[in-house]
Amino acid sequence: MSDAREAIAAAKRLVVKVGSSALTSAGSGLDVSRLDALVDAIADRLSRDTQIVLVSSGAIGAGLAPLSLGKRPRDLATQQAAASVGQLALAHAYAESFGRYSLTVGQVLLTSNDVVRRSHYRNAERTFARLLSLGAVPVVNENDTVATEEIRFGDNDRLAALVAHLIQADGLILLSDVDALYDGDPRAGGTRKIAEVAGESDLDGLAVGMSSSGLGTGGMMSKVAAARTAASSGIPALIAAASDAEKALGLADVGTAFAAAGKRLSARRFWLGYAAGPQGRLYLDDGAVAAVVRRRRSLLAAGIVGVDGDFQAGDVVDLVDPAQRVVARGVVAYDVTELPELIGRSTHELPEEQRREVVHADDLVPLRLR
Repeated sequence: MSDAREAIAAAKRLVVKVGSSALTSAGSGLDVSRLDALVDAIADRLSRDTQIVLVSSGAIGAGLAPLSLGKRPRDLATQQAAASVGQLALAHAYAESFGRYSLTVGQVLLTSNDVVRRSHYRNAERTFARLLSLGAVPVVNENDTVATEEIRFGDNDRLAALVAHLIQADGLILLSDVDALYDGDPRAGGTRKIAEVAGESDLDGLAVGMSSSGLGTGGMMSKVAAARTAASSGIPALIAAASDAEKALGLADVGTAFAAAGKRLSARRFWLGYAAGPQGRLYLDDGAVAAVVRRRRSLLAAGIVGVDGDFQAGDVVDLVDPAQRVVARGVVAYDVTELPELIGRSTHELPEEQRREVVHADDLVPLRLR
């Protein structure tokens, strides 16, 4: 068994994410039998002294049947209406199901602002810590009822990866209607299952498809992105089928495992690299990319070739290489209006009051190419 699977099997704190397609079906809404099967697997793992935070999709899907909606709506207002109805049904179903094991459920609804804004991030961290210390099972969902297009996570896979780091989880399990990662669309046949992802090179050339259900927003692409986010911050991840939840939460000997890469990032550096919303872009030459990514140096004005966005000093920006890839993220020390006259100039050429780093090394996080 791989190190990643052993770590997940032995984890004392896990984040488990389940997709809409695993809990609901078009036209009939929430499938309580599927939900009960998931809770059975989670309760069994909880009985072995593991703390679990459950990130659950399904609110919109659960609201379709009560509102006589035949399929997932495309417009935001109807999605929010379905979520407002479905969230109650979903929370009640979880409370009833976990109640069979005398377990208390705490509902946590988040928008991206709750992790993008540093103060909100810390508040969420404290809430989870207290719920877990009291023995409750936090059930998390994106707050679809009030989220707008501008503040949505986009899918609960990314939310689960952010929560995994926020609570300092030992592992992340992503459950859906797909049993593993394949090197092509498994529905087309002739594809190979990928059991282990030890590093980025194992994903080279892969074409990952969407979920077979029309109920969710995140396909395999979002699951792989979430697993990579977790793994790159030091948390092993597992992609598996919800029908294999018992095995995934047991020996973790199903699905596709992603090995943790390197040391776990601090909460601040993880927030900066993966949770904060960038307000603009700084385009770098090759020399600046080498200094920032390989030598972990501060970014100076001389290495910048272009600026884009609407940001102020203290905002987070992406740093982009000549191939248009985001290679780092950091807190910029200048307003966007100040930079055009500085870029490309050496420090000694600048006025004394402007002889400072554009992004200081302490406020900069190199990223894996994406």
